[in-house]
Amino acid sequence: MIIIMLGAPASGKGTQSVVVAQKLGVPHISTGDIFRWNIANNTPIGEKAKKYIDKGMLVPDELTIQILKERIEMDDCKDGFVLDGFPRTINQQESLDKMLADCQKSIDMAINLVVTDNEVIRRISGRRMCKCGKAYHIVSYPSKTPGICDLCNGELYTRKDDTIEVAKTRLDTYKKQSEPIIAVYREKGILIDIDGHKPQDEVTEDVLNEIEKYSSKQVWYNA
Repeated sequence: MIIIMLGAPASGKGTQSVVVAQKLGVPHISTGDIFRWNIANNTPIGEKAKKYIDKGMLVPDELTIQILKERIEMDDCKDGFVLDGFPRTINQQESLDKMLADCQKSIDMAINLVVTDNEVIRRISGRRMCKCGKAYHIVSYPSKTPGICDLCNGELYTRKDDTIEVAKTRLDTYKKQSEPIIAVYREKGILIDIDGHKPQDEVTEDVLNEIEKYSSKQVWYNA
């Protein structure tokens, strides 16, 4: 089964992608992780990507599709995978569909984690970091002493990417890019909306229930 996880920034799609992939026993695929691995291992495609990343530029869609194709052709993806963070634009969506078709594959489900704008901004702007790498949230995961890391007693800080202003910009960009993608998957009848406001384990349960419904239908259709 091939599943795509969609959702606004801080909707929880990254976390859910990992958990759902583990539950299903299939790989969790993140284009960001693939690029980082290839760059760290100095592969030819990693070297190409690094030239763009080092300049602060987006990696071209053609290169992203190429690196994704190489990944899904590996043996561990023969029974499916969960794709996280891709596609982000309608061009990427079209390229992904074509690439999968060339591999005689197709997307089974597109899971869309729905979260309100206010919740996205609350989640992003409430993040706090420590230089030791420990992450917190002032509401959902606060440190024992406000502003102080539980592990090293370091002073917590807000990343530049986690301000309210940046959060609003990221949200606006996401909406402009994602709405056409969501519309395409909805028209194809493979989009499933999931309430992303619930606790993490409840969201996971909802996602797995939808996957179970889909699997049951496929068994019935093929009987």
